[in-house]
Amino acid sequence: MGLLITLILGIFVIVGAIITFVSNNNDKFVNFSISLAFSVMVMLIIVDLLPEVNSIFINKFGIVKGISLAIIGIIIGIVILKILDIFIPEHDGKKKEELNHIGLISSIALVLHNIIEGMAVYSTVNNSLKAGILICIGIGLHNIPLGMVITSTFYKASNNKRKTWFIVIALALSTFVGGLIASLIGGIIANELIEGILLCITLGMLIYISIFELLPKIREMKRKEIAIIGILLGIILIMVTLFI
Repeated sequence: MGLLITLILGIFVIVGAIITFVSNNNDKFVNFSISLAFSVMVMLIIVDLLPEVNSIFINKFGIVKGISLAIIGIIIGIVILKILDIFIPEHDGKKKEELNHIGLISSIALVLHNIIEGMAVYSTVNNSLKAGILICIGIGLHNIPLGMVITSTFYKASNNKRKTWFIVIALALSTFVGGLIASLIGGIIANELIEGILLCITLGMLIYISIFELLPKIREMKRKEIAIIGILLGIILIMVTLFI
């Protein structure tokens, strides 16, 4: 199931690419996806991942050691994305040569990010299927606008659909590759301490994406009603899963 979840995460990137080609970057859909992803991730952190981290670290290693290990894992997740974020400049309509460079550097960084993310998600799914499915929803919704940006950048730079699709598919499969790597070294990941750290790395990544990527975009939205609808729907979605 872990490999299936990581594969589905990549499919969301492809969905973003398809939307770009058929709707020319529909702003309403992008804003709705961002808002929905934000609330799903925040709710996931609060109602599922934090209790899971508490169960693994606090209950088994004690308060001081447990909190210390959890914080280390979360910081690692945040730092990983921050470092990769440095190599993912914002798309601002520059000339084709610069757009091509931006798209290439962004894709390399994102592939690396997705491989690491795939390993963390695979470990999380093996620990809790419910948490894995919720993570799939949250990260997947975040991957839709991500796929749209990468597709838009590359296509405007090259005007070549085949080249653009090659990049998109490589990006989409990178999360699955991370899950595959995790499955091959499953004996190591099965260690409770390593499993807990990977869970905290995932938590750190979700915190970073929520606060530093999604929230600023929501604050910039002109149509706040779309953001409100997306956020409320995400909250309702997570609350419903609590009763499943």
